[in-house]
Parts: sequence; structure tokens; C-alpha cells
Amino acid sequence: MTEGTTLTIRRATPADAAPLARVAEKIFRDTFGPDNRDEDIEAYVAQAYGEEPQRRELEDPNGVTLLVEDDGALIAFAQLRLTSGSPHGEVEIARFYVDHSQHGRGVAQALMAVVVETAHALGATKLWLGVWERNARAIAFYAKCGFVDTGSHPFLLGNDLQTDRIMVRTLVMPN
Repeated sequence: MTEGTTLTIRRATPADAAPLARVAEKIFRDTFGPDNRDEDIEAYVAQAYGEEPQRRELEDPNGVTLLVEDDGALIAFAQLRLTSGSPHGEVEIARFYVDHSQHGRGVAQALMAVVVETAHALGATKLWLGVWERNARAIAFYAKCGFVDTGSHPFLLGNDLQTDRIMVRTLVMPN
């Protein structure tokens, strides 16, 4: 982290739904808007990033949302989901986003450390995620964090069927 940073990482509550929806939509548009059709971005954002969908996710007992704030301003978040029916304690990183203005400050690394800590607390032995095959920066970050590409699955963005790489990290239980 850069000197003078006043980051806090905390678990979100349903009261965070509105600010989370705004930040999530902004980061999603900034990240994927330039490489996708406007109508596909609009369709996905309308379905995924409104206040009510975020509130439902925050109220889901099988999910955990972590917020990163800098002097009270929301700058990044991660949403974790317990993988249903998994006998091996798998946790999905459903979303992991850092505002573009914060890249290079160590925010993503700090958030990933808390994600791993949280997954351990949930009893997970594996973390997994899907990342757009054209998002080279994110793929490189996840690889640096110990995730390994294990295959792919489809992801529907609006009407555009895309491919996400599936990346997995085996967790070593802390001593």
C-alpha cells in the first residue's frame, strides 16, 4: 500500500446496497464498456447492478461482500459465494473489482488477502472465479495470486455469448 493510505476493508450490510450498486456499475462500465456493444452493457447493468439486485445479494446467507473504502469512499469490492452442493468447501469469487483510479496502489492485493482470509473462515479449501478471456490484466493478477487456469465456461453479456476462463486456487489452511 502507498504511504498515507487510510484503507478499510469491511463486510457489507444491506444498508450498503445503494452505494455498492453505483460503484459496481461504474467499475463494470469502465472495465468492459470499451470492448463491448452499448446495448449488451446496458442489458447486463440493468439486470445485475441496480440497488435491489445488490440488496438481494447482500441479504443472501450464502454470500459475503467485502467493501474497500479510502477515507470513507467506496473504491473496490469483492463478492464471494459458497458453491452450492460442493463437498470440498469451494468458494466462488463472483466479483472482484477495483476502481481504475486505484490501480497500482496495492488495493487489489489487500482485498485479495482479505478474500483468502474470509474463505478460510468459511472453511473453504478452494477459491475459484470466472474471468473474461480478453481481460489480460485481471488474468495476470489472478495468476500472480496463485490461481491456475483450469478451463472455461460461457458468460452471457446482454445478447453476446462470451467465454470466461475458470481459474482456481487451492487454499492452504493457516497454522
